[in-house]
Amino acid sequence: MSRCYVVDAYAWVEYLRGSDKGERVKKILEGDNEVYTCSVTLAEVISKVVRSGLSQDIAYQAITLNSRVIGVDAELSKEAGILHAEVRNKVRDFSLADAYVLACSKRLRAKILTGDPHFKDMPESIII
Repeated sequence: MSRCYVVDAYAWVEYLRGSDKGERVKKILEGDNEVYTCSVTLAEVISKVVRSGLSQDIAYQAITLNSRVIGVDAELSKEAGILHAEVRNKVRDFSLADAYVLACSKRLRAKILTGDPHFKDMPESIII
């Protein structure tokens, strides 16, 4: 059965590293699923791989070939801002990038594929 997922930066980095958690991401990517990545997440992953000395080109291709990148528009930014303010009341270090992932998942009615502890208590999340 096909499912809809938004992959966050944590999950993409694990996939690129080829870790055990990354293998779980790979199974979803290779399955009959709809897979999305927020454009803010793409920037986050590229920053991480550059700082880690990994290939930005491989990371970019992995994301763009294995998921549909969702662009940031005014409405998504508004929703991300509202969600950021709401979640920060409970999770002090919840980032704006995480809020964009959450907003994307709500827009698409998708699950968030992540290992980020900021998402652990959210019903939208699947922790790898």
